[in-house]
Amino acid sequence: MCHHCVIQSVKDRMISRRNLLTAGGVGAAAALAGSVGLTPGSAEAGGHGAKTGIGEIIDMTHTLSPEFPTFGGPPGIAYDQVNNMKEHGYNLFNLSINEHTATHIDAPLHFSADGKSVDEIEVADLVVPLVVINIKMRAADDVDTQVTPDDIKAWTDKHGPLPERCCVAMNSGWSAKAGNEADFTGRDAEKKLHFPGFHIETTRMLLEESSAAAIAVDTLSLDHGPSQDFATHYAWLPAGRYGIENLANLDAVPEAGATIVVGAPKTKGGTGGPARIFAAI
Repeated sequence: MCHHCVIQSVKDRMISRRNLLTAGGVGAAAALAGSVGLTPGSAEAGGHGAKTGIGEIIDMTHTLSPEFPTFGGPPGIAYDQVNNMKEHGYNLFNLSINEHTATHIDAPLHFSADGKSVDEIEVADLVVPLVVINIKMRAADDVDTQVTPDDIKAWTDKHGPLPERCCVAMNSGWSAKAGNEADFTGRDAEKKLHFPGFHIETTRMLLEESSAAAIAVDTLSLDHGPSQDFATHYAWLPAGRYGIENLANLDAVPEAGATIVVGAPKTKGGTGGPARIFAAI
C-alpha cells in the first residue's frame, strides 16, 4: 500500500470513529462503563481512583516525565519524535528510558549476577496482598529514618500475620514531595541523599520469617538515602524477590486488605523498568 494510501486510511478511520462517538457517544460510554463495572461519575478526570466491579482501584503510579527526580540526577526519559500528524498522519516517538526511574520495579538481576530479569518474575507474584507500614510521623522529624523490625511487629500485632507472597510497602509521606526535586532527593551540599528506606535488619527479618514477594517504598531507593553499601538491595534482590520504588498514593489505600497489581515491563534481560501499578480495595 502506498504512503498516501496509508495516511488516507488512517484519516478515514479517525473520521469514522469521531462520527460514531459524536452520534452515539452517550450510549457507547454507558455500554463501556457497564462492561467494566464503572459507576457513573466514579472516575473523575485527573483523579487517582475509580470504582469498578471489583472494588475501588487506586493508581499508585507517578507520571514518568523528564521532570521526575532521579537517583543520579539526569532526566530518566527523553523523547525523539520521528513521526507527526502534519507530515505522516500519525504521531510516534522513540523513547530513551532509564530502567530505574519514576515508579518502577527492581528485578533480582538489578543487584545480582545471575538473578531473574524483569521478564522472568512470576505473574502470580505481581498480583499480591498489599501491606502498608506507615512511618510518616517519624519521617517528618527524621528524613533518614528507616522501617524497623518493630514497625513490622506493630503491623502484625494489629492485623495478624503477614499474608503469603505479599508486598510490604513503606509509607513515609515522600510521594507528596515528588514535585520538588530538592525535597524529594534530600540532596545536601556534599551531594548525599536523604530520605527513608528499609533497615537491613527489617529486610533480613522479612527474608527469614515471611514469604513476602516484594518490598516497596515511596522514595528513590529501597535503602535509605545516606546508604553507601545498599545493604537492603544486596540482601533482598539476590534472594529472588523484587522491589518497587517511587510508589504514589499510599495514603489512599488501607494498611491491610488491599491487593497490589504490578504492571511490570516484560523486557527480555531487563534489570527492572517503569511500571503502571494499581491497588484494588
